[in-house]
Amino acid sequence: MNTDKALRDLSLLAARLTLGASIAAHGSQKMFGAFGGPGIEGVSQGFSSMGFEPGERYARAASMAEIGSGTLIALGALGPVGPAMLISVMITAIETAHRPKGFWAANGGYELNVMYMLGALLLATEGYGSLSVDALLGIHKKTNATLGWLALAGGAVAAAIILGQRNMPQQQSSQQRQKTTEKNEVETRATAS
Repeated sequence: MNTDKALRDLSLLAARLTLGASIAAHGSQKMFGAFGGPGIEGVSQGFSSMGFEPGERYARAASMAEIGSGTLIALGALGPVGPAMLISVMITAIETAHRPKGFWAANGGYELNVMYMLGALLLATEGYGSLSVDALLGIHKKTNATLGWLALAGGAVAAAIILGQRNMPQQQSSQQRQKTTEKNEVETRATAS
C-alpha cells in the first residue's frame, strides 16, 4: 500500500468530514433550531429583512442547501455538486449579511465564508479520495479539476440569480430616499440662491 496515497486519503476524509459536518450543522441550526440555532421562523424573518420574500421560502432553500451540500461533502458523494451548492450559499451569505461588516469574523464579516469556499474549491477540483462514496461507486474516475471549476462557476451563477431576486431591504430603501430628499433640498437651495 502506498503510504503517501493513504495519508492523502485520510487528510481528504478529515477535511470532508469537518467541512461537511460543519456546514450541515449550520443548516440544521437554521432549519430545526439545532445546536442553539434560531430555527426556521427566526431565519425566515432574517431573510425577509434582507429583502428575500417570502422569507420562509428562501430560509428553507438556504437551510436545505447547507444540509445537502454538507452531507454530500462529508460522504464524498456526487463529485463537485456539494461544493458547488456550498459556493452558492456562501456567495449569497457574503453579499447579503457579511460583506458590509468587513473581512474578520469577530466583527460579523466574511472570514469564515471564505474558508468554507476554499475548502469547497479544493474538494471540487482535487476530488474526495479513496475513502468516499464516489470512489466506492467509481464516480471519482469521471470527475476532474475542469469539471470541478465548471460546477463551482455554476454555483456562482446560481448565487447571482438568487441575489437578483432580492428586493432592496426596507432600511436601505429608506436611507436612499432620505439621501435623495436631502440632495433635492440642496439642489433646490442652490437653484434658489
